[in-house]
Amino acid sequence: MAAVKTLNPKAEVARAQAVLAVNISRALGLQDVLRTNLGPKGTMKMLVSGAGDIKLTKDGNVLLHNMQIQHPTASLIAKVATAQDDITGDELLKQADLYIPEGLHPRIITEGFEAAKEKAFHFLEQVKVSREMDRETLIDVARTSLRTKVHVELANVLTEAVVDSILAIKRQDEPIDLFIVEIMEMKHKSETDSSLIRGLVLDHGAQHPDMKKRVEDAYILTCNVSLEYEKTESAEEREKLVKAARKFIEDRVKKNNRTEKEKEKFTFIEKCNNPRSVTLLVKGPNKHTLTQIKDAIRDGLRAVKNAIDDGCVVPGAGAVEVAKAEALIKYKPSVKGRAQLGVQAFADALLIIPKVLAQNSGSDLQETLVKIQAEHSESGQLVGVELNTGERGRRWLKAR
Repeated sequence: MAAVKTLNPKAEVARAQAVLAVNISRALGLQDVLRTNLGPKGTMKMLVSGAGDIKLTKDGNVLLHNMQIQHPTASLIAKVATAQDDITGDELLKQADLYIPEGLHPRIITEGFEAAKEKAFHFLEQVKVSREMDRETLIDVARTSLRTKVHVELANVLTEAVVDSILAIKRQDEPIDLFIVEIMEMKHKSETDSSLIRGLVLDHGAQHPDMKKRVEDAYILTCNVSLEYEKTESAEEREKLVKAARKFIEDRVKKNNRTEKEKEKFTFIEKCNNPRSVTLLVKGPNKHTLTQIKDAIRDGLRAVKNAIDDGCVVPGAGAVEVAKAEALIKYKPSVKGRAQLGVQAFADALLIIPKVLAQNSGSDLQETLVKIQAEHSESGQLVGVELNTGERGRRWLKAR
């Protein structure tokens, strides 16, 4: 410690227990920021950069990516969360902190966490619903994701556009590549005017004023070579050049037109035969709205892609977390020694999901949780939090 003070007189020195407490408190600080985002009733956050740029979002990944986090432990958690595009770790640390002051070593808690994690994975395999990912199911998946990011009316508009964009590019026995779904923004009209273009939207207009504004049944030449050519020596060489140029023709389109809005020019290539790429045209009155919608669309696209890749779904609204917590409580006696406390902490941490959902919707979180757990124990079915009813303490719903 003396050496550290010598190198940096301003350095603060703390012992193991104090450092652990500080690390956990910083992680809980992240939790307090992010927990009010959870669910469709979550609140928006306004991020203001040093340059005065404003961003409105409910996306935890966007918040963690743009927040300036000074504490190294909180920064590490944020980087891990953004790497997997999820919010993890905060409530587990909070529950572990309840046992550490009593003398339980972090290694013992970690052993319990590992045992609980394996049991949770096994439980998910039992309760997951494997089904054919038809359009109706994918719409439910996309709607669930989008309604946590944008208001209901806009989510309903974007849901079908997101699902149809994935189905348009999906090919049999080929992985889904989200990079071929272009998200193009246009500062024009209302956000509910956003739509799916089964083709391309280019953010520029005609390259020459004499070019036609509209072309139907057009051919498009796509090439990666210079259009400048050397002077040929004979008619035979010119014919070879013409034949070589024809090999670059790839797509045939039926409609090609240009739209100009607020001095921005766009070229639409629509009604393509068997399009290999599509464009989600995002409209909105300002750049803040456009950025928020683009973040929501990216989450929706990933949710639909993952559902197709996995071929299964689980109920939301905290139903799975409540069921997993009960399964872990029953599993705890089979774990040897004090690692049982780690399993208990893991189970208690899972319950933060239904608690926060109930709290963000204005319900009494304890009363709601008790009702959900009682209904699950009596019926044996997965039961989640119902956010749309107005009756206090009755926001629980059987999962079907």
